[in-house]
Amino acid sequence: MILYPAIDLKDGNCVRLLRGDMAAATVFGTDPAAQARAFAEAGCAWLHLVDLNGAFAGQPVNAAAVEAILAAVKVPVQLGGGIRDMATIERWLDRGLARVILGTVAVENPELVRAAAAAFPGRIAVGIDARKGRVATRGWAEETEVMATDLARSFEDAGVAAIIYTDIDRDGAMQGPNVAATGALARAVRIPVIASGGVSSLDDLRALEATGVIAGAISGRALYDGAIDLAEALAVTGG
Repeated sequence: MILYPAIDLKDGNCVRLLRGDMAAATVFGTDPAAQARAFAEAGCAWLHLVDLNGAFAGQPVNAAAVEAILAAVKVPVQLGGGIRDMATIERWLDRGLARVILGTVAVENPELVRAAAAAFPGRIAVGIDARKGRVATRGWAEETEVMATDLARSFEDAGVAAIIYTDIDRDGAMQGPNVAATGALARAVRIPVIASGGVSSLDDLRALEATGVIAGAISGRALYDGAIDLAEALAVTGG
């Protein structure tokens, strides 16, 4: 299971939100590139970035911070937030991202996901963010009636590289991930599933690993708070 340290970007800073609330942001650092370098030097195999402003604006907002991170590290980087057209996808991949994450458009324009996955094999992931199983879009501000499992299954034949599944009610709350729901989703599809939201201890990582079906885990606040030691976490996950 791959561990993805998370760098959430708001107004150029590294922050963490509580349950997706932009008004409940805690700033953990003002130099995202330095934070990315620290994660990479600690041995992480990937980095997970979110342009929080971009998720609400529908277009990239923290591009300068993302580009500084790409210049600072050699590990592969994935990014979500505000990526809603093919031109933006192409631009980010050209600038060095290993993978882009499509969230809102996976609901609103699924054909774009299919076209992008065909054009860029292995470099397109789908972000599925849900409250009580129902998908939320546009920075989690809009809830839909679409069920997370149904959305994931709809991309089974599209060639997407991964699904990043976030339980919004767990995100930033340090209450543990929704292991049952994430495991159920991973069993329901052939696409690799990455768990996000609430990963706050080594035991959480062990529980996700123990499912045998979850391909990765994203952690942010717990790494910044020191609740999880990155070196120990990498030993637990093996990646």
